[in-house]
Amino acid sequence: MINKDRVIDQFLELVQIDSETKHERRIADTLIAKFSELGLDVVEDDSALRNGHGAGNLVATLKASGEDMADVAPFLFTCHMDTVAPGNGIKPVIGEDGWIRSDGTTILGSDDKAGVAALFEVIKVLREKNLPHGQIQFVITAGEELALAGSRAMDASLLKAKYGFAIDSNGEVGSICVGAPTRAQIDIEIYGKSAHAGVNPEDGISAIQVAGKAIARMNLGRIDETTTANIGKFEGGGETNVVPDYVKLYAEARSTSLDKINKQIEGMKEAVESVCRDYGTRFNFNSDLAYPAFHFSDEDEVVVLAKKAAVQLGLSGSTFISGGGSDANVFNGFGIPTVNLAVGYENIHTTEERIKADDIVKVAEFALEIVSQSIK
Repeated sequence: MINKDRVIDQFLELVQIDSETKHERRIADTLIAKFSELGLDVVEDDSALRNGHGAGNLVATLKASGEDMADVAPFLFTCHMDTVAPGNGIKPVIGEDGWIRSDGTTILGSDDKAGVAALFEVIKVLREKNLPHGQIQFVITAGEELALAGSRAMDASLLKAKYGFAIDSNGEVGSICVGAPTRAQIDIEIYGKSAHAGVNPEDGISAIQVAGKAIARMNLGRIDETTTANIGKFEGGGETNVVPDYVKLYAEARSTSLDKINKQIEGMKEAVESVCRDYGTRFNFNSDLAYPAFHFSDEDEVVVLAKKAAVQLGLSGSTFISGGGSDANVFNGFGIPTVNLAVGYENIHTTEERIKADDIVKVAEFALEIVSQSIK
């Protein structure tokens, strides 16, 4: 029932609309118009007022197809509208091998416009074929590529779903991400003491040296099977003839276990504290859990439904745990059990990004079959 040419054309149209994260206004207006034309009620929340992005999150509601569907549990699909840079002026090219790529100067934007295109096709098929369905919400977030800024600032009262499916994971179409870690954003400031580096360096305390020794005492990288930590950015210092008195470290930690991530954060803090104590200087250590972890078993209802839909289409229905976060983390935090469906894209966030045209069709088929399974 999926119209292959139509869904691919929709994808090609969407990726050519500039929508780098924090600059989502144009794509948001396009999506609002498209949902409205299809007869859905569309609401844009006020999250942009709080996170500085170009648009708020969109919640488009497709009402149940009839009174006999009114008792079907409502659910949601979610994708994001923004892309990473370089994402302006995208020129998609379909190769003879069936892969869609950019011209090599930009990303492609299949993350996550392949999901958005698939959902528009699902709505069109439901309308054209008069297929039965319960209430479905289509939640398109802004700012996902910037630490899930849109969903984290969302007005959760707009969501009426009992469970949900994000369409925004790497992997073979038909596979299901059933778990992902929580992520802590960690900012560390170290204060030293300035002095002339050539005249009296012994009177100074190098914040860079203190930071370096603190990092050396930290357990970083792969901590265990489900826990990681990383220092991503180091800021500070100045002229070479001055002992630097300030640096700032930007770090993160991830784990599917709250106990483990708390232990990791505490270990990193202790490393900084012990070195600063040795040098007689001070520091600030701030950590924030950006979003919660989630984990489902293959027996949980939302997973069972997705697996049934996959198997019905001859897809694998295999489940896996991801090391990265997505809007699914946030929706689970809202109390809406949500898994993340694989889209099939490859090399995302690079100019080598690509996706098979046939996989966009498969994603649409998968989502449509989930709608079918949801009323059984």
